[in-house]
Amino acid sequence: MIIVLLGYMGSGKSSVGRILAKKLNYNLIDLDDYIEEKEKLTVKEIFKTKGEIYFRKKETEYLKELLLLKQNTVLALGGGTPCFAGNMEAIIASDNAISIYLNGSLPFLSKKLFKKKAKRPLIAHIETEALMTEFIGKHLFERSFFYNKAEIKIVTDNKAKDDIAEEIVAKLF
Repeated sequence: MIIVLLGYMGSGKSSVGRILAKKLNYNLIDLDDYIEEKEKLTVKEIFKTKGEIYFRKKETEYLKELLLLKQNTVLALGGGTPCFAGNMEAIIASDNAISIYLNGSLPFLSKKLFKKKAKRPLIAHIETEALMTEFIGKHLFERSFFYNKAEIKIVTDNKAKDDIAEEIVAKLF
C-alpha cells in the first residue's frame, strides 16, 4: 500500500510522514526530495533554471512512477502536487494508493507559517501575519477542491504529530 499524504505547506506531510512510516515500518518518500535526487537540482533551482512548467511535468512523471511501487510506502507530496496535470485523479485511480488530506485551517497555517517563513522561499517575503493569511487563504481557496477529493481527511490544528499519525493508523487499519 502507498499512503499518500497531501495538504498545504506546513500541514505536516513530511514530519507526520516520518512518524507514520516508522510506526508502520514503511518506506518514506518525500516527492520533492525524490525529484531533486532524480533531477540533480533542488526544487528551487529547477524553478529558477527550467521554470514551473518543467517542474510540474517532472512532478507528474515521478508521481506516476512512485504510484506503481509494490513496497509499502508513505509518500509525502508537495503542497501543489494534487492540483496539476490530473495528479489527484491518478492518485485516486491507483489500486495501490490511499490519499490522506492533512487539513490545517487558515488561521492555524497562517500563524504557524508566519513564524517559520524564513525557511520557506515561497513565503519568506511576506511581511505581516495578515498578509500571510491573505496569501494562504487564496491558495487554500484554489487548492481545497483538489485536497478534498482525498479518501481520508484529518484535521491537524493544534495536534501533536504523533497523535495525527495514530489517527491515520486508526482510520486505515
